[in-house]
Amino acid sequence: MVGMVIDVNIRRLLASTEVDLHPEPMMIVSIDSREEEKARNLLGELKAFSSVTFDHSEVSLVVKVEEWEEIEHSFNGFLAEGPYRLITFDIVLDLSIVGFLAVVSARLAEAGISIYALSTFLRDHILVKEEDAEGAEKVLLQLIEESRGD
Repeated sequence: MVGMVIDVNIRRLLASTEVDLHPEPMMIVSIDSREEEKARNLLGELKAFSSVTFDHSEVSLVVKVEEWEEIEHSFNGFLAEGPYRLITFDIVLDLSIVGFLAVVSARLAEAGISIYALSTFLRDHILVKEEDAEGAEKVLLQLIEESRGD
């Protein structure tokens, strides 16, 4: 991966990207799908940034630690990991863009930093373990700076 050739369009996007390392610690949570109705009732009040995904086998959450601590006692079956820190790529990405997160994840993988990727309609986000947050931010800022220099 070292010396990976970055597509010129991705390089331009990276050059105009700002990295926002959110200060709040986050949790990644999997709630048993049998508790979906309870989850729908309790999760409607979550504040930004949070993410809820319902699929056939779980309800998956990304939520601030303090918000999770307020509701975790309501659930019988869940797995929770954290704390993580959220990094937002503050650039609006067209849904046809191919490879943006591939470049980001490859560079972080070279640094030994694991990510949990999350995309919204307009932006991409990643979560990194809290102890890796500052290192991840540094790697990403270096990647952006390199893209601006090309």
